[in-house]
Amino acid sequence: MSLKKYIILLLLSPFLAFAQNNNAKNERLNALEVTHQITSKTAMQLADLARIKADELGKKVSVAIVDASGQVILLSRGDGVGVHNTEASRRKAFTAVSTKTATLILGRNAKLNPDTQNLANLPELLLLGGGVPLYFNNEVIGAIGVSGGGGAENDDLIARAASIIKENIITK
Repeated sequence: MSLKKYIILLLLSPFLAFAQNNNAKNERLNALEVTHQITSKTAMQLADLARIKADELGKKVSVAIVDASGQVILLSRGDGVGVHNTEASRRKAFTAVSTKTATLILGRNAKLNPDTQNLANLPELLLLGGGVPLYFNNEVIGAIGVSGGGGAENDDLIARAASIIKENIITK
């Protein structure tokens, strides 16, 4: 290589390094994903739908709505519902979102399978019916938890009465 070509290459090398760095930065930015989040308005509507179903059954319930990471959006204890049901609702919702499975099904399956029986021993999980994942465009975006409906099957039925209302979900 001639001295002239070597000097030109040496002078251009910072620009080549910058171009490579810029491409790496773009690759990192392209790794971001669009996700959907439940708004507080939607969480209130979901709780209202669950309460309507509970009223049809003559029950008062506690309701919890969590986002996809298990963080509480709404936590509400119905009039006259035992205080323990509020925490139970939160844990049912957390369990449903973290396992992407309704807690009634999860609890029944865990009892039947020796490999999953220990799920009941994890501190935050609650394998009682009433926790149901919430889906939007085939993606779990949160969960609802219901307690106080008079048993696991009623709690599950009440939770399933809540459904996502598309226009109230925001994209972030």
